[in-house]
Amino acid sequence: MKYKYNSRRKRLTRTVLIIGVIGLLMLGGVFLARNYYYDNLGSVSQSQKSVNVIIPAGSSLVDVAKILKTNELIKNEWAFRQYVRNQELQDQILAGTYAIRPSQTVPQIVTVLTEGKVSSKLITIPPGQRIDQVEQILINAGFDPTATKKALSPATYPNHPALVDKPKNASLEGYIFPESFQRTAETTPQQIIKASLDEMAKVLTPSRRQAFTKAGLSTHQAIIMASLAEKEVDSYQDRQKAVQVFLSRIEQGKKLESDATALYGAILAGEEPSVTYESKYNTYSNAGLPPGPISNVSLDALKAVANPAKTDWLYFVSGDDGITYFSKTLAEHEKLTQQHCSEKCQLNR
Repeated sequence: MKYKYNSRRKRLTRTVLIIGVIGLLMLGGVFLARNYYYDNLGSVSQSQKSVNVIIPAGSSLVDVAKILKTNELIKNEWAFRQYVRNQELQDQILAGTYAIRPSQTVPQIVTVLTEGKVSSKLITIPPGQRIDQVEQILINAGFDPTATKKALSPATYPNHPALVDKPKNASLEGYIFPESFQRTAETTPQQIIKASLDEMAKVLTPSRRQAFTKAGLSTHQAIIMASLAEKEVDSYQDRQKAVQVFLSRIEQGKKLESDATALYGAILAGEEPSVTYESKYNTYSNAGLPPGPISNVSLDALKAVANPAKTDWLYFVSGDDGITYFSKTLAEHEKLTQQHCSEKCQLNR
């Protein structure tokens, strides 16, 4: 009995020791992790030389951490992200161009980013915007309405390379490339729009223009087609398919029957958006492409026009679930529309 008692006692002692060792190791791990975290919140160096970093609009916390690490302004991306989360500031970081020094600590850098202490601000023109929406973006950013209207006149940019294929009397609709542009106190709306047109000129490369020609489109027609793809579907792959559908329908003499064009025509006339509104933009009642673009276009939309899918679809419908459904026959299209597009399709009627 004494032997069993001693044996149990030894096992108990061993268990206590093991638990104690594990506890010490855990405490040590916590201590090391805590030290590691706080050490990485310190400054990278004592350098007082400012580094200009751009935080684009829509950047995630991961993106911001990566930008700062790439510019050697923080020691560790994880520690930066953890600090921001601990302070519940992940939704407070503002887009812009910032002058940050390597001598600043993470808390100091976060203060700069969340208080918007920018050396210049960003003006963002998103894709899929009509020219009147771009005008409102600039006015909302504080630009003078009269100067903004002048900035959106094609006459302000004679012989600009982005506009060489634009019909003489056409507006800048479709040609204002979506991007974020830096703005200082001296920046004018004309400089913003010129910078946008400069970006458009860069993406309208000779090879891309040749691809448009191969598809049977002038550059202006390609921008119109890209604006349809921009407004109708979201992903690059679906845009390639949508462009193929539109090209096939034109080739076969079918009307495009694009909701987006009909809605644009109604909005342009100051009417309630509806696909039943009769205008020259209504591709349910008018054959071929509409007379002009219906929004600005992203690079993806232009690439889709230059490289359409090789399929034989003739119809598509964007469902309430966000998925685009393609089909070859009217019967298939009507069935898919009935199954997947009750709310969205009804809203447009």
